[in-house]
Amino acid sequence: MTILHLLDLIGVGVFAVSGALAAGRKHLDLFGVVVIALVTAIGGGTIRDVLLDRHPIFWISNTAYLAVILAATALTIVWVRVREPPFAALPVADALGLALFAISGAQIAERMVLPSTVVVMMGTITGVAGGMIRDVLTNDIPLVLRKGTLYASTAIVGIAVYLMLRSAGVTPNLSSALGMLTVIVLRFTSIIWGLSLPVFKVEEAESRKQ
Repeated sequence: MTILHLLDLIGVGVFAVSGALAAGRKHLDLFGVVVIALVTAIGGGTIRDVLLDRHPIFWISNTAYLAVILAATALTIVWVRVREPPFAALPVADALGLALFAISGAQIAERMVLPSTVVVMMGTITGVAGGMIRDVLTNDIPLVLRKGTLYASTAIVGIAVYLMLRSAGVTPNLSSALGMLTVIVLRFTSIIWGLSLPVFKVEEAESRKQ
């Protein structure tokens, strides 16, 4: 098993946990929990593969991904029944999934010898798209669009760190680890300290007159 494959498997498992927790907080039935966990875990990678014309889609060619998702979902359901999860469980799982998927998605695009800007975009899409679908289906404003904390921008910075380290000759494993660590640290720092990007606001002429 390659490091890239291992990162993908861990990523789908962690994102499945975040999807199951989000579904549980909305009081969905077991089928709903499984659906939300699935789309959260495979949504970003599926969009990436479609855009890059990679066929078959990663979870179709290797059903181990689905097995990991179902196992992670089942364990989450059991965990929640036995012990109430802490409030931080969802943002922690989401941050870990974001870091894992952002770097693994970037590596997939990198192996296709694509420009750095495309590598960053594909890694970011892989990291954030599944969570966006999860939030839309559970009737929440997607994290990537919420004002107040950094989200997609942390993935962009983490991927940029990974690419710079690779261009400097750092080994793939160390570059991946430092890139993921960058995403996690930035994400948690933004949550704790309330860091956010500047807000763009356009006031209508009539509101200014008032």
